[in-house]
Amino acid sequence: MAMSVGPADGGGDDTPMSDINTTPLVDIMLVLLIIFLITIPVIIRTVPVELPKAVNIPTQTKPENITVAVDKNGNIYWNDRQIDREGLLERIKQAAVQQPQPEVHIRADKEARYEAVGRVIYTIQRGGIVKVGFITEPDRGIRGTR
Repeated sequence: MAMSVGPADGGGDDTPMSDINTTPLVDIMLVLLIIFLITIPVIIRTVPVELPKAVNIPTQTKPENITVAVDKNGNIYWNDRQIDREGLLERIKQAAVQQPQPEVHIRADKEARYEAVGRVIYTIQRGGIVKVGFITEPDRGIRGTR
């Protein structure tokens, strides 16, 4: 690393130097890199916890389970029969008093509006059913088009 202080004969021009001195910038960047390399392993260390292993267990349909489907137009189906929201509420109220209480499985079309599915969930909640689940297709690693 050298530095020029002017011509050797002592005279010279008084024009400003147009080169940028990058040595201090490189020095600062190397120091920051070393600091990050030292502090990142300290930051990443957390409390040692053994996390549970999650396994997706296929749903076993029992005869007492109720399947409520919502198609892309917002139509509601109770075990493959089309009903309206008032009919759904009445049937949910009847099923809620059974012992043991059945589970309700919601199958919603991927094109169904969130509002339609939300109304079904609200109706099931008003009817008194405690266990509600969603039936989905398993991810087979195939990316769908949008």
